[in-house]
Amino acid sequence: MTPVLRARSLTRSYDGRPVLSGLDLDVDPGHRLGVVGENGIGKSTLLRLLAGVEDPDSGSVERPAALQLLAQEPTFRPADTVADVMAAALADVRAVERVLEDASAALADDRPGAADAYAEALLRAELAGVWDADRRAELALVGLGLGDVEPTRPTARLSGGERSRLALAALLVRSPAAVLLDEPTNHLDDAAAEYLAGALRELPGAVVLTSHDRVFLDETCTGILDLDPSLDGPTRYGGTFTDYLAARRAERQRWEERWRAERDELARLRHAVRVTARQVGYGRALGNEFKMAYDAKGARVEQQVSRRVRDARRRLDELTRDQVPRPPAPLRFAVPDGWSSADGVVLRVRDAVVPGRLEVPSFDLLAGAQVLVSGPNGAGKSTLLHLLAGDLVAAHGSVQRAGGAEVALLEQDVGLADDVRTPRALFDAVTADVPAPVRLVDLGLVAPRDVDRPLRELSVGQRRRVVLALLVARTPAVLLLDEPTNHVSVRLADELVDALEVSPGAVVVATHDRWLRRRWTGERLHVADGRVLQ
Repeated sequence: MTPVLRARSLTRSYDGRPVLSGLDLDVDPGHRLGVVGENGIGKSTLLRLLAGVEDPDSGSVERPAALQLLAQEPTFRPADTVADVMAAALADVRAVERVLEDASAALADDRPGAADAYAEALLRAELAGVWDADRRAELALVGLGLGDVEPTRPTARLSGGERSRLALAALLVRSPAAVLLDEPTNHLDDAAAEYLAGALRELPGAVVLTSHDRVFLDETCTGILDLDPSLDGPTRYGGTFTDYLAARRAERQRWEERWRAERDELARLRHAVRVTARQVGYGRALGNEFKMAYDAKGARVEQQVSRRVRDARRRLDELTRDQVPRPPAPLRFAVPDGWSSADGVVLRVRDAVVPGRLEVPSFDLLAGAQVLVSGPNGAGKSTLLHLLAGDLVAAHGSVQRAGGAEVALLEQDVGLADDVRTPRALFDAVTADVPAPVRLVDLGLVAPRDVDRPLRELSVGQRRRVVLALLVARTPAVLLLDEPTNHVSVRLADELVDALEVSPGAVVVATHDRWLRRRWTGERLHVADGRVLQ
């Protein structure tokens, strides 16, 4: 099978910083490749290079003429209506339909060659799906949550999420030979994301997409390209996202085993060189008595030992130079301390009311409990977390915290966009009163290359990780997380879920993350219409 998309030795840098280096890629018809990796690793750059929106510094791309790139922020002409956008998406189908009509008329007039022309036009019409084009367009709009939007509404009056969904619907109707999607589920609810996954599985062409939605990746992709650093660089995996996770865990185990084996060998070689040299007097002048007893046999022994020492030193130099780097530390939460409660309750809420926003009849959070808060947008999930954190004060009722229990909240918007401090400086300041705090780089949240960069130069996701590191390092008794997997890579999101499952402190998580919700084994709390339901 000939690949629809082919890239060879793609290299791209920005301001001297390499983003992609020597990347090869083949995507066959009917295959759907998910691209994952840390923010800033080059996922969106790869899509732009494949689409021809940007040119690589070196390398080449072979692409079909019928290729569609859906960026994270699609644009339309201000005067375009929803109907105009869908009509443009159906333009190629309408052209095929007109050719078929002309061929049918020629056949009716019995013109020369009309039968062959009609057969060809009929085949093209069948391949283009002429007869169900309108139905497909309607299904796409309904499936993506736009069924109730008036066709005459200008796109300028649509929300950002509605514009993104409209662009998706138009793309699906066109059914191009190659589709490139950058975070297509950002503005989709569960039902719309499931519809899109099914629609992409039915496309005959090649699909390359980036997404932080792990359920969507699992339901859609036939392969995963991981751009994150590894022993062998960017790696392609066959199978679903679940298969990819299993392969990554096995690779990490092999990486850790190899690192430990090399570390042990380094220690053995250093000991051998040091002790052996001391035993044979390597490198020291011989004394007079030893010279008198030194015969030919002794000289041979000395030569053999010296050769072993040289071999050990040569191997030590090679291993020191080429040693595999230590695997990145996985995220872990430390044990909280400094608080006490007779009944083990860390937070107790009774009849708390935030007027017009939230009512909490009763809620007890026990030490070590894990609670998932679910509910639609605007239901009051974030309000509940701010109430528990003490940022909001109830107009009625009470919120009580155990004595000495520190409560920390990771908000959706952490700010710091204009902060000139570095993550290391901020971390040191916030943890100054923490006895023997863990090192920032050991938390597995901030890459070593970013710890001394100004916060304002970091992405939204990178700044959220810095704030999460600050919270984790203080070992709070209660950790409140508002959409913790937003703006993080799928690898870190997976590590975060693993860390939450074994967290020794109490955790309350509000999230729309379908993967996290499906894996959750702790308690659940639902918020609907501004009221907490047990």
